[in-house]
Amino acid sequence: MSSIAISRIAIIGGGNLGTSIAEGLLQTGFLLPDQLIITRRNLAPIRYLEQKGVQLLTSNSAAVQQADVVILAVKPYNVKDVLTEVAPALLPEKHLLISVVTGVTIDELTALLAKPVAVIRAMPNTAIAIRESMTCLSFKKATTEQITWTEQLFNQLGKAIVIDEKLMDAATILGACGIAYALRFIRASIQGGIEIGFDARTANLIAAQTVKGAAELLIRGNRHPEEEIDKVTTPKGCTIAGLNEMEHQGFSSSLIKGITVSYRKIARDE
Repeated sequence: MSSIAISRIAIIGGGNLGTSIAEGLLQTGFLLPDQLIITRRNLAPIRYLEQKGVQLLTSNSAAVQQADVVILAVKPYNVKDVLTEVAPALLPEKHLLISVVTGVTIDELTALLAKPVAVIRAMPNTAIAIRESMTCLSFKKATTEQITWTEQLFNQLGKAIVIDEKLMDAATILGACGIAYALRFIRASIQGGIEIGFDARTANLIAAQTVKGAAELLIRGNRHPEEEIDKVTTPKGCTIAGLNEMEHQGFSSSLIKGITVSYRKIARDE
């Protein structure tokens, strides 16, 4: 598969992540419904996709045989059984395998396949459900065309970047666990907002939209946070007073420590 001429994609595993990918690709028009195949043992929860024109199958091997690209979206403990099942149908000259399985390396995937199928590893986060994921990609033997196409695919679902695979654990912490860290900040902002007079619903909206706006300032302007912070920290103002108090209380250091502790945890567990 030296060049990309995609006719169909098979998503192996129609759970939350697999269906989020499918729905996002359909909503953006990246794929037509008849270009998608999704597998699941119990098809009842995803019958609505069949009504949209997506093919649903219970057989993983049958799905692979009909596809050019296979997206592996199963639980880590199911990877061995699933790849053993579909390996005979995966052809090096035809297929590209994209794994969105947490914690399973490219070497582990290729060892289970026992054949030189091109493999790309992808690490999205839960915001993929609303097409706002930060997805990190890594590869070893995939072609430039395959990498470019995969980036295009995940850019339909948010933003995608290519990183060295040795940074995938770090990407999991910063990009996937980072969703929880950001939400905890928002929750704390809501609590503070209630204390200074807002009801919970209003505080929620203000805090969430403010964080969204802050993120967009950095993304759209390709700026460093301090550039934007400087714009709202006037001499003797309330912003700098609040920031300094947060720093005195260990705001930045506690967040950095949380990230590094999470990283050490994932590294030890591997």
